[in-house]
Amino acid sequence: MRLKTRAGFAGLTAGVVSVLLVGTAAAAPAPGSIGIGDPYYPHAGNGGYDVGHYDLRLTYQPSTDLLSGSTTILLTATQDLSRFNLDFGLKVSSVRVNNRPAQFATSTDGTGELSVTPATPLKKGQTATVVVAYADTPSKVKIDGFTAWKKTPDGALAVDEPQSAAWWFPSNDHPTDLATYDISVEVPNDVAALSNGTLVRKTVQRPGWTRWNWRSTKPQATYLTSLEVGKFEVNEQTTPDGKPFITAYGADLGESLGAAKASIERTPEITEFLASKFGPYPFEAQGGVATTGITFALENQTRPVYGARAFRSGSNTSVVAHEQAHQWFGDSVTLGKWSDIWLNEGFASYGEFLWSEETGEGTADELAQYIYDSQPADAAFWQVLPADPGADKQFDAAVYDRGALAVHALRKAVGDDTFFRILQTWQQVKKSKSAVIPEFIALAEKISGKPLYDLFQTWLYTKGKPAVGPNGVPAAAQRAAVAPVAPKSYPQIKATHEFLGERHAH
Repeated sequence: MRLKTRAGFAGLTAGVVSVLLVGTAAAAPAPGSIGIGDPYYPHAGNGGYDVGHYDLRLTYQPSTDLLSGSTTILLTATQDLSRFNLDFGLKVSSVRVNNRPAQFATSTDGTGELSVTPATPLKKGQTATVVVAYADTPSKVKIDGFTAWKKTPDGALAVDEPQSAAWWFPSNDHPTDLATYDISVEVPNDVAALSNGTLVRKTVQRPGWTRWNWRSTKPQATYLTSLEVGKFEVNEQTTPDGKPFITAYGADLGESLGAAKASIERTPEITEFLASKFGPYPFEAQGGVATTGITFALENQTRPVYGARAFRSGSNTSVVAHEQAHQWFGDSVTLGKWSDIWLNEGFASYGEFLWSEETGEGTADELAQYIYDSQPADAAFWQVLPADPGADKQFDAAVYDRGALAVHALRKAVGDDTFFRILQTWQQVKKSKSAVIPEFIALAEKISGKPLYDLFQTWLYTKGKPAVGPNGVPAAAQRAAVAPVAPKSYPQIKATHEFLGERHAH
């Protein structure tokens, strides 16, 4: 009996020790994942932490393309963390975590990974201050075979999608991790340094140089964070409701300058109109930058950047409507995965349709019907799935046009009142958060009280031309003896979508 008891005790003790050892092993700090597993860009972003704020303090010399300085990152560990990665490609001189030197290593395979090992592991829920010091020439740095840093004759642009941050600041580079920003960039006096949000101040700390200090107080995705350095005409104004409205025009715009101004200076008017459809404008500032340094346009938060080509044929408020619609769809509500691109481009393109209605240049009904009628059933257009186009087709013109048709089909199915209530509710519940397409579908069904599975399956997830058009009329009933007539706004919308699709060409 005693022996049995001792054996039982010994067995119990061994079991307890075993459990404790297993428990200890399970709780041991572990490295954060390299990449968050995005289906299109598996190495984008990193696991193990969330960033709350970035503070960039940089100096840039256009004549040599030397970018130097530091980025301070305020993050919170989401697991017991022994090591974590940042997405970054430039040469690093030091890393500190919570004021102590940290070990670091940069990837040698061209993937742009900076691995950081703190002197003391971080506990789940612990906040940390990470300071990365660096200096390099970004235009010479290639990540995944290309550089998103665009060197210009008088400066440079950090403007691209889906990635641009890794060429100028270390980050958790995925739209699911939003943060606020302070961006301070010192440049020679003869150029400007533009970024997002509000221009807090300009300071002079040494002869011949000016430091531009920008602040973004609303959560912002890394790819929407931009830097434009060059010779710009910078205009500081306010919107009718008192928000800062800062625009900038490249000195080399030439004959496109007037058209660029005639378009971008109408941003507050266009934004006010879109707010009547989507809900209150979500950010603290507005603006726009026109430059010859890129061949596309991008919805950088509060201050989109427009390539001069957008205004080559004259004023283009359609592209402004598109990029401003993105402030709601893409910026305030970001992507959960890059395959959810319809939540960005479908609704931004529909913003152009709404603006066309407002200006009397073609109703959304007319635009949707024309696009549907003008694309034959065997066109490649119908083989692109707006809800999952593939990384190689992510910015295909069909993502914009067919994506907008899906939005219009929803509008016709539920009616205007319900449609705009869906859009505004979406903005309210997902503001400053990332989202995926099934969440939007669920909300649309909840608010409308209608089963919408077949509609979204047809317009977003199925290849081939739908048998019923976006206005709800069967294709057979729409055939006419004459070719469809384009609404007045369509040529500009078409050209804009082709122009926007160039952003992904490296």
